[in-house]
Amino acid sequence: MTTFQAIILAIIEGLTEFLPVSSTGHMIIASSLMGIGEDNFVKLFEIVIQLGAILSVVILYFKRFFRSFDFYVKLVVAVIPALIFGALFNHKIKEMMGNPLIPATTFILGGIILLFVDKWFNKVEVEEEKNINLPTALKIGFFQCLAMIPGVSRSGASIVGGMSMKLSRKAAAEFSFFLAVPTMLAATAKDILDYYKDGGFKGANLHQEISLLLIGSAVAFVVALLAIRSFITFLEKKGFQLFGVYRIIIGVVIIALYYSGHLGAFKG
Repeated sequence: MTTFQAIILAIIEGLTEFLPVSSTGHMIIASSLMGIGEDNFVKLFEIVIQLGAILSVVILYFKRFFRSFDFYVKLVVAVIPALIFGALFNHKIKEMMGNPLIPATTFILGGIILLFVDKWFNKVEVEEEKNINLPTALKIGFFQCLAMIPGVSRSGASIVGGMSMKLSRKAAAEFSFFLAVPTMLAATAKDILDYYKDGGFKGANLHQEISLLLIGSAVAFVVALLAIRSFITFLEKKGFQLFGVYRIIIGVVIIALYYSGHLGAFKG
């Protein structure tokens, strides 16, 4: 992976992390199109820069993270399902990332759901994140686990999960953003440790690997800062239909590229 390729992936991550379109799906597709092999470092890079993008939430919502102890209790409860399922199915998840037809299929299925979600869940009882109770937080955490399947958006799954429990679009989106922080901290820490145990961060590639991770994280962070506010505003006014159409188009394009020979199986 070159520095230029790392920057392109980081821009894609920053733009898509908070949209219901699967940032991971976009990155593995972009990696394949740019001829970047899905080796262990590339997989680590894709996780680490997601954390870089998500840390923009801490800056934009700084006061929320110091408002009450209850805020952290809800996040801990909501992240438990991801920790359990991630530990149990981590190897299987990485295997699925090698098949482009999996994100293609989930792009299309997720897009169909987004076409109708505004009509399905239009009764709002919880307008603000602070009014989310612990059982609801746990249920949203289970919805987030769907994003372990490549092409299923983490933000999309948790936002739709929140709306299904009568949260407003804004409350569901903001809780999804907050939940991403401990989720990606845990995922990043685990992947860094696994990569190190497998022989990474050693030898002649050490400086290059660290540099790419820092550059990618910084770019994703800055781009996400610019993107997140626009998404909230758009979501409140327009809803999910446009994202549904986009996902279906991307899914069809991936299938067409794959069967035409322009998009090979991801390396890994």
